[in-house]
Amino acid sequence: MKVLIYNEDTNKMESYNRSLGSPMPYIKNRYLTLKEFKGSTKSQILWSTKRTMEAFNKTRERWRKPIYVGYAFKRIFEGGHSGQSQHYVGVSFDTAQNLSVKQRTELYNLAKKLKVWVYVEPLRLTPRWLHFDKRATPSACSAGYPALKMNSKGNYVLVLQDALNTLNYNTGGLDGIYGQQTNRAVQAFQSRYNISENGVQCKTWQKLSSLVVGKGKSNKNEYY
Repeated sequence: MKVLIYNEDTNKMESYNRSLGSPMPYIKNRYLTLKEFKGSTKSQILWSTKRTMEAFNKTRERWRKPIYVGYAFKRIFEGGHSGQSQHYVGVSFDTAQNLSVKQRTELYNLAKKLKVWVYVEPLRLTPRWLHFDKRATPSACSAGYPALKMNSKGNYVLVLQDALNTLNYNTGGLDGIYGQQTNRAVQAFQSRYNISENGVQCKTWQKLSSLVVGKGKSNKNEYY
C-alpha cells in the first residue's frame, strides 16, 4: 500500500510503500500497523503526519499495553463521520473500545496528561470509546479544518484535493501540495457556488463538506 506522511519538521510530503502488516512510518516497535490504521476503508492509499505517529508512540509507551484502534483513517467521500472530520485527515483515532469504563478512563487521563494530542474528547461524549487527535489549529471555522492558500502543504491539502476530485474538479492527483492546478480547481469550485474567498477558508470547506462527505467512490480517485 501507499502511505503519504506529512513531515512537519521539513514541510515535505513523504511517500512509502508498505504491506498491511508493516508498522506505519515513524511508528516504533509495531505499536500501530497499516492494517490497524486502515481499518474499514477500501482505499489503497493512506495518509497521516509524522507528529501524529510520534504522539501515538508516546501514548503507547506510557500506557505500556497495546492500544486497540477501532477507527482511524477514512477517505472523505467514504463518509463515516460528518463534516470536517479529522479522520479524513489521518490524524484522529477512536480507541479503547475493548476496555472497561475504568480502564478507558485511565487511558483518557493519560492522554490528557501527556499533552501530545491537540484534542482528547470528553468521555461523556464518547461513552464506548476514547477519541484523540492531532488536528491543526487554528481552524477556519469555529471547528474543523485550517485555512489553506497557494503553496500550502500537508494532509489538509490532501483532503481538499480528494474532495475536489470527487466532485470532478481536477487537481491533478493527490500530492498534498496546493499548486497551480489545485488552485484552478478551487477557483472553479468557488465560482460555481458564488464563494468569494482568497484560498480555502470557512465557506469553501463548509460547502465542500456538505457536497462530498459520504458520496461514494470517486471516478477521479479510484481509491488510488
